Amino acid sequence: MNLSLYGKTALMTSSPIGIFDSGIGGLSVLRGVRELLPGESLIYVGDQGHVPYGPRPLAEVQAFSVAITRFLLAQGAKMVVVACNAASAASLHHLRAEFPDVPFVGMEPAVKPAAEQTHSGVVGVLATPATFQGALYASVLERFAKGVTVLQDTCPGLVGQIERGDLSGPQTRRILEKALRPMIAAGADTVVMGCTHYPFVIPLIEEIGGGRLRVIDPAPSVAKQVKRVLEARGIGSGTQENAGVLYYTSGAVESFDSLLFNLLGEKAHAQALRWDGAYSVSSANSD
Repeated sequence: MNLSLYGKTALMTSSPIGIFDSGIGGLSVLRGVRELLPGESLIYVGDQGHVPYGPRPLAEVQAFSVAITRFLLAQGAKMVVVACNAASAASLHHLRAEFPDVPFVGMEPAVKPAAEQTHSGVVGVLATPATFQGALYASVLERFAKGVTVLQDTCPGLVGQIERGDLSGPQTRRILEKALRPMIAAGADTVVMGCTHYPFVIPLIEEIGGGRLRVIDPAPSVAKQVKRVLEARGIGSGTQENAGVLYYTSGAVESFDSLLFNLLGEKAHAQALRWDGAYSVSSANSD
């Protein structure tokens, strides 16, 4: 039985893993975690009331990230996956200092596998401004991109298109063609998804690339890291049964539910969160 169908009444079969993103992009990571660890109960928070995080000040993203973490811990989360590149760049170090006993797994652009797999020596990275401007991205380039040309594009407006469920329409295509055509012309044969929203448009990216682009989705690697942390700490569920998922959004519940079905093919009812300096379950949720 898929317990996520029952929304807020779903039963957690074990202490859950908390996963959060500024919106629905982190569902790409949730999908990877569920495929690798079907026995783990999950709680997902999509902060759609504040999406996108990319253009927001560092301190604001940190405040949202701390508050969401507090909410997830209050729901019994045993670890937290920051399934958002912008939040990871802005907040991961801060979160680990604020919650020293909590295991965190964050996102970093998958430049290392791209540099290892490219044949042309030219790699493209698609990410939001917050990711490109962060110290984490600079560190990744310094460690792994020696001898490789890295081309970057922020794909303005793409997160919004994906949040609206437009994965292949004319405007989404224009945004991606503007980003990818110069990269392809410069010899890029590999492109990195540096935002968790972007894996949902991989089919369109592959179409635009005409079979010439290798696309790297970091979600499977993140799921493997989650598994490693669980095993190292001895906090895995120890079951292979399909566990429950609870969904929360600070945006419109109906929109989230529709996107969840369109992106993952799953029918579920999210709970509404309200923000007043902290996140709490909204009284608008029905019993």
